[in-house]
Amino acid sequence: MARLRASDIEAMRPAGAFVANVLRELVDAAQPGVNLLELDALAHERIRTADATSCYIDYHPSFGASPFGKVLCTSVNDAALHGLPRDYTLQPGDLLSVDFAVELGGWVADSARSVVVGEGQPEDHTLIAATEEALWAGIEQARPGRRLGDIQAAIGQVGRRYGYAINTDFGGHGVGRTMHEEPSIPNDGDPGTGPLLKPGMVFAIEPWFMHTTDELVVDADGWTLRSADGSRAAHSEHTVAITAEGPLVLTERPQ
Repeated sequence: MARLRASDIEAMRPAGAFVANVLRELVDAAQPGVNLLELDALAHERIRTADATSCYIDYHPSFGASPFGKVLCTSVNDAALHGLPRDYTLQPGDLLSVDFAVELGGWVADSARSVVVGEGQPEDHTLIAATEEALWAGIEQARPGRRLGDIQAAIGQVGRRYGYAINTDFGGHGVGRTMHEEPSIPNDGDPGTGPLLKPGMVFAIEPWFMHTTDELVVDADGWTLRSADGSRAAHSEHTVAITAEGPLVLTERPQ
């Protein structure tokens, strides 16, 4: 598990701020009548202008059917993760999750937000609120002397309190020079277990929950992961550095 110098963490700040600002712009733009491909094009332009590099467009892990080919993950309604942007126009009441990661200045930042397009249903707002609460519960544990399992347990406890089953196939991860580094951080675990947390560690902490299942199915596009029962999903994520003073949220959202 890599540990960065304090100067390296400072050097990650511009990437974190860039990701946070673009995500805010994307969420603001996610209105009824906007196409997912328009959101991807907007993010692509922001990456080009900043001389950044997408972590997604050429990404081809073992579970992907082909190189991803886009710069955003846009997961709508029953899509939980890895939503491949497609020719779909957002409708009032859609639940959209946007995941965005770039390399800027040699360092990576990764963050995700979920939003209801228009008014939406109360249960969707509750689902999003649960992921946000779980995210901050996990971040609170990202302190020297705690253990990785403390982050995982805090996330899982929030999800279960809301009545959601927890999928542990996909979750958070280390981040630094590349998007996915060790360790893997499932969204549930046992407190007091796992590696000891130390200053200089940087993690992407990313709780995601589905309304009524913990099972996923792969879409025909080979990338988009959907809830097995068609229920809706939400996703929240921040890149967080562990410092002697406590957690430093590098992708903190501008007010």
